[in-house]
Amino acid sequence: MKVSEIPQDNIKTMQGEKKALYALDERGNYTRSTTSGWEAEEVVLTQVIDDFREKAREAAHRVRKKETSPIECFMYRRWMDPLTLAQAMGLYCWQVKRHFKPRVFERLGDKTLNEYARIFGVTVDALKNFPEED
Repeated sequence: MKVSEIPQDNIKTMQGEKKALYALDERGNYTRSTTSGWEAEEVVLTQVIDDFREKAREAAHRVRKKETSPIECFMYRRWMDPLTLAQAMGLYCWQVKRHFKPRVFERLGDKTLNEYARIFGVTVDALKNFPEED
């Protein structure tokens, strides 16, 4: 894509911000430019956000039924999947999925809980004491 062809649709999901991308300048060299987004991007991004919100709602329901741990719900609230969370935690994906099990979650140490809390931007208390209602 050429710099002159970069869409500037001012999509609402960008909230007035711009993001960087690379495009070809008039001499055919790649250069960094900015965009305020384009419509197709917003459609896809909105669908992804809606999907994560639905997964978070479903996970919250399962947390309250003691079928999963709060880690799964907070993961979806932060628009993460198990692989992304595992990479952020420095763990294997199977370990993160294992931490979804309520019995395993209850035995997690302070160091692990603190790291999850840091990544999710919540307190350890919020992780341990998931609210009965939202």
